Amino acid sequence: MLPIDAAAHSSRWRRRHPLEKALLGLGLTVTAVCLPPWPGGPLVAATTLAVLLGPAGVPPRQVWRAFRIPLGFCFTGAAPLLLAVGGPAGPLSLAPDGPRHAVELLLRTSAASLGVLLFAFTTPVSDVLPRLVRAGVPAPVVDVALVMYRIGFLLLDSLAQVRRAQAARLGHSGRAAAWRSVAGLAATAFVRAFDRASRLQSGLAGRGYDGTLRVLVPRSSPSWRFLTASGALLAALVAVTLASKDFVS
Repeated sequence: MLPIDAAAHSSRWRRRHPLEKALLGLGLTVTAVCLPPWPGGPLVAATTLAVLLGPAGVPPRQVWRAFRIPLGFCFTGAAPLLLAVGGPAGPLSLAPDGPRHAVELLLRTSAASLGVLLFAFTTPVSDVLPRLVRAGVPAPVVDVALVMYRIGFLLLDSLAQVRRAQAARLGHSGRAAAWRSVAGLAATAFVRAFDRASRLQSGLAGRGYDGTLRVLVPRSSPSWRFLTASGALLAALVAVTLASKDFVS
């Protein structure tokens, strides 16, 4: 199991309805995208971090380990805005408004990424997918997503076992050995994926699979107090950002 999935299953908000956490986490994401990047981005990011580290109870180390990957993509996406291709300054030059646009994009995307992480750190995928059928998503689509979610963890575990076995046999002692190990790892993963799928199909057929995977979903109902507090928080962020936009600019 990935660390973020383990954190979601052990979260303080594990028993809360996914609708509550979707309104808060994805609402913060939409707010970060739609509001002016300054001061909206820093305000949304600070609020999301406060919720993650405070009420949600996510350890700071786990937040940083999960956030550094999307943060790298944010920097990668903002860097090209610093340059201009062609024009009187030459084939490649600094864009006149490049730094401003790059910073604005970085503020928006980093704050939006934190909002998505808030939802991911508090909501297991196994709680969300079965409820999508009630939201109108076709049941076969949800079934395929559930199966792929399960198989993904099994394959990751198999890959980790193969890598440990290769390392124990000095499979990474040199460049040539490392390339052979990578090739063997890819081949083993390919074969095991088909084997897992075949065994899963046989198991479902033996249990009378009729086209629908029946999963036990924990019973929970949305808390109107939580939903109201989340809506008030989002409204306060919008109001503070719009009110202070001209003051800080």
